[in-house]
Amino acid sequence: MADQAILWRRLDAPGHESARLFSKDSSWHLVGTAVFAHERQPCRLDYVVVCDSGWRTVSGRVTGWVGDATIEVELSVDSARRWRLNGVACPTAERSIDLDLNFSPSTNLLPIRRLGLVVGQEAAVQAAWLRFPSFTLEPLAQRYRRLDATTYRYESAGGEFVTELRVNAAGFVTRYPAYWDAEAGG
Repeated sequence: MADQAILWRRLDAPGHESARLFSKDSSWHLVGTAVFAHERQPCRLDYVVVCDSGWRTVSGRVTGWVGDATIEVELSVDSARRWRLNGVACPTAERSIDLDLNFSPSTNLLPIRRLGLVVGQEAAVQAAWLRFPSFTLEPLAQRYRRLDATTYRYESAGGEFVTELRVNAAGFVTRYPAYWDAEAGG
C-alpha cells in the first residue's frame, strides 16, 4: 500500500486534523496533527503511533499544548501487552492491542486494518484509550462490525456509544457522524 494522507474537519468544535500513514522498516507509522478549540482554549496536538507489521501498537507519542499547558506523552507497550505512560506502568490497559487517541478519528484505522473483517463479520477488542484532556490511559472495550465495503458499526463502553463509521480503502474514517468529516484525501 502506498502512503496515505487525510484531512478532517471537526463537527463538534472548531478544528481540523491531518494524518499520514506510511510503512517503514517493517512497521506502520501513523503521524498527525490536530488543531482545535477546547473550552475556548487553543489546542495543538502532534502524534505518532507506531505499529508492528501485524498492526499491533508498539509505541505512541503526543506532544503540543492545550491552552497554556504543555503536553508531552510517551507510550510504550511490550510483547506481553504491558503498557507504560511516561515510564509508569498502566496495569489496567494490559492486554490492549490498539492505542485509541480520544481526540482523534485516526486511530480507528488501527483495529480496522488489523482485524481485516469481511462484510458481516464483527470482533470485540480492547483498546488502551488515551483520554483527553486528562491524558490518562485506561482500557476501552470496543466492537467493530463491517456492514459493507465502506461502513463499520462501532460500539464502545459496552454499547454506551454506537455509531456508523465510513472509511476509505486505506481504513481512514471519512465520516464520523457528529464529530468528523474528511475534507481531503478521503
